[in-house]
Amino acid sequence: MHGADTHQAIETVWRLESPRLIAALIRVVRDIDLAEELAQDALVAALEHWPREGVPDNPGAWLMTAAKRRGIDQLRRRRLIERKHAELGDDPEHAAFTMPDLEALDNDIGDDLLRLIFTACHPALSVDAQIALTLRLLAGLSTEEIARAYLAAEPTIAQRIVRAKRTLAKANVAYEVPRGEALAERLGAVLGTIYLIFNEGYTATSGRDWMRPALCEEALRLGRMLAALMPRNAEVHGLLALLEIQASRNHARVSADGQPILLPEQDRSRWDRLQIQRGLAALERAEKLDAARGPYTLQAAIAACHARAASAEQTDWPRIASLYAELARVTPSPVVELNRAVAISRADGPAAGLRLIDSLRDEPALANYHLLPAVRGDLLEKLGRHNEARVEFKRAASLTRNARERDVMLARAGKQEPAPPP
Repeated sequence: MHGADTHQAIETVWRLESPRLIAALIRVVRDIDLAEELAQDALVAALEHWPREGVPDNPGAWLMTAAKRRGIDQLRRRRLIERKHAELGDDPEHAAFTMPDLEALDNDIGDDLLRLIFTACHPALSVDAQIALTLRLLAGLSTEEIARAYLAAEPTIAQRIVRAKRTLAKANVAYEVPRGEALAERLGAVLGTIYLIFNEGYTATSGRDWMRPALCEEALRLGRMLAALMPRNAEVHGLLALLEIQASRNHARVSADGQPILLPEQDRSRWDRLQIQRGLAALERAEKLDAARGPYTLQAAIAACHARAASAEQTDWPRIASLYAELARVTPSPVVELNRAVAISRADGPAAGLRLIDSLRDEPALANYHLLPAVRGDLLEKLGRHNEARVEFKRAASLTRNARERDVMLARAGKQEPAPPP
């Protein structure tokens, strides 16, 4: 294998194995910074040895062994230094230092990632901190990559990650999967964080690109990982179903020049049928595990209606409207009502949808939400009220921070023919 190929292989192995490696190290050393340092030492060792010796048959085990050896060396040195300090009377408390059992790295590895997901999404952290720490530890993204994904300054992301680690350390957060009510409380944050990461990739909130596929892929990887680790949880499978089905459309959502292609205009032959099958299978598992469908399972059921339709015209809009009504009962939200209005407009006509849209115009949560005027403009256009539609599309363009979406809204505003004089 050539040097460049070896380095590419190392990069691929690192992206796949680093979360598991770091999770196992954290379990033993109970220190995120030290675990990351030991994992990086293992990566340096791989960069030194693999170009000469070749990539091992089990690269994950090789990295684990390298990290363990480095950890044992570091911890022995630390114990020696602290013993000397204690003998000199500098800090008697350090005499009680106990070296972690790094041999335990070989045990119980299957649950390490699950523990790490729940640690990164601890309620002591803000949502922004949960996302940044999750992307760093579980998606294997660098600080630079996270900053680029969220169009934030790299120092800002770095500080966010540092603060998150300090908060967890200060709160002495247990590195474990919580039980009972604490599990239910934390699981919502875990699922919500993965969903937020996916949504940012699916439709970027700002910047020149309509999508950031790498974020979709990372969220999918986390969702699949969580489903494998929690096979009896319905909403975990519901979220995975939703992500798989939504991601199946990715190749059809953007034109060759990067312009967004909305759902009704997409070439459905470009949808990934294998991914749809995986999503439908996950949805079936979720519904079998719990007949009382949760919000992610309901959203997956809605996405499945689109996936099963051979064309936009064959979409079962009455069923989608019914599912949105059920979702509104489970998790009431102005955004859910906005989506229900779209479904009603497709099932019962634009006038019916517009009535519900107009009832939402005073909702504070939607005051600066660009999709409200975008949807209203669409319905007004269908009703032939072009002057009003133009105003709505221009407002939507002024509210969105995504340049591609802004272009689409302005183009639709420009297409509105002025109403004939009375």
